[in-house]
Amino acid sequence: MARSATEIIDINLFQDDFKNMDQKFLPSVVSIISIFIYENYKPKKQFLLMTKEATFAYGEQICLWLSLEHDMSKPQRISLLNDMKIVQVDSGYDFVTILTEDGRVYLASNNSNWKTNKTFRLISNDNDRFKMIACGGEHLLLLRQDGHVFAMGDNRVGQITGNEKSSYESMINTGIANVKLIACGGNHSFSITNKEEIYSWGPNSYGQLGLSNKEISRTPCLVAFPNDESINIRIKEIVAAGDQHSLFLFENGQLWGCGFNYNGELGLGNRRSKLAKIPIGNLQQIKCSKIHNVSLAYDGSSYYAWGKTKYDKWLLPKKLDGHPTSFASASVQVLNSPITFGLTSTIYEFGSHDSISYKSIVKLFDNQDNYDVKFIIDNKHIKACKCYLKSASEYYGRMFSGNWSENDQVITDYSYETYYAYIRMLHTGKIQINHQNITELVDLANCYGDESLMKYCATFIRNDLDEQTMPKYLPLINKYEMIEMYEKLAHLYKNTRQSSTKRKFF
Repeated sequence: MARSATEIIDINLFQDDFKNMDQKFLPSVVSIISIFIYENYKPKKQFLLMTKEATFAYGEQICLWLSLEHDMSKPQRISLLNDMKIVQVDSGYDFVTILTEDGRVYLASNNSNWKTNKTFRLISNDNDRFKMIACGGEHLLLLRQDGHVFAMGDNRVGQITGNEKSSYESMINTGIANVKLIACGGNHSFSITNKEEIYSWGPNSYGQLGLSNKEISRTPCLVAFPNDESINIRIKEIVAAGDQHSLFLFENGQLWGCGFNYNGELGLGNRRSKLAKIPIGNLQQIKCSKIHNVSLAYDGSSYYAWGKTKYDKWLLPKKLDGHPTSFASASVQVLNSPITFGLTSTIYEFGSHDSISYKSIVKLFDNQDNYDVKFIIDNKHIKACKCYLKSASEYYGRMFSGNWSENDQVITDYSYETYYAYIRMLHTGKIQINHQNITELVDLANCYGDESLMKYCATFIRNDLDEQTMPKYLPLINKYEMIEMYEKLAHLYKNTRQSSTKRKFF
């Protein structure tokens, strides 16, 4: 089962790419992922096409990687991915990776180092589940659900950390924990922790790591932004674009950049720069391609571009005319053909927090130097302060009242990932909800009497509830008497019966 599109797909944008394809197939496509594969040092565009039921390969090279017969008129179904819901797709110069809803990672390549045997190779094993992937030119980062970062691939310039040799067969633990986001450029890597700390490693010849020196960093180093009071230190997204520059989007809409700027990649005029603010604000999203020297941004109503376009070098951001409706359509205006940006692993975050007290409160969470209670789950620890937990939660107020001690340790039956997300929510006001933790979080919210968490879970379910997910959520809705869902369930049930009747009689 493929994933639904995150943007409106305009098939007409790809009419040159799909002109030889059976046109009856195209209306069923809900997601298009263009992949640039290097052959004889030249990029060639291939495609993964997703319908609601399956994933297909289209292009001579991608079919060769997967032992499929290439046919210009017919995309080839990837049977290995049948019944898998794909939540993220990313690619490097000679490989493509996908992340499934159940946290597994698959990789295909024509590079013999990856040992894929002309099919999708399962990277994760039974004990590892991941929530995000990021591909560099020749390396891969994997963010495990417990917040630990692993890496694979080429390591000649330290892009997977350490002095180890390149590792294509096994994952290398980078040693970074409590991470919420990862990003890769051509050869450089980034991670963002739950405490809003940004770490970078790899080559830094043009300052693309955001560090003061120009040397290769084989260990993750903390990126220190200038003392600018206007920066909201809560970062929203990093795009480590191309080989030599990086962009940082903050929650307040500010965009910062560093690294190579010969083609105007940073949107800073003619300057080569260390970390600097780009003269455009109130942005919601940014996109860059690893092989194009152009950047795109969206502010909620308009699209902007800068860098090396089909017209000329745009050294400063320019608002695009014509009202493009997606990043794919925006790319048509500045490049010779439409490009897509893979599928992004959507991490739904709910909640809010008082920004004045946020920095002081977050220091009380999982702090080795400041804790008096330790939660133990599967031999993993989460550290916190009883005093704060008592003030933030009635449940913990009762638990830690009186002379409670138990050696200042709490053992719980919930999974580490779910409990970590909940304790973090009590400190930061925000919680990340996904398909893997929703069942446990609903149970936890009910057990602990946490009305806010139950409200966030209900919002997640309501937004995700459709004919396909109804069998999964129906037991939860009934068990916990989520009355606000009944009306939507009735509507879906009615539509399902009508659809079934039409199939039966017509």
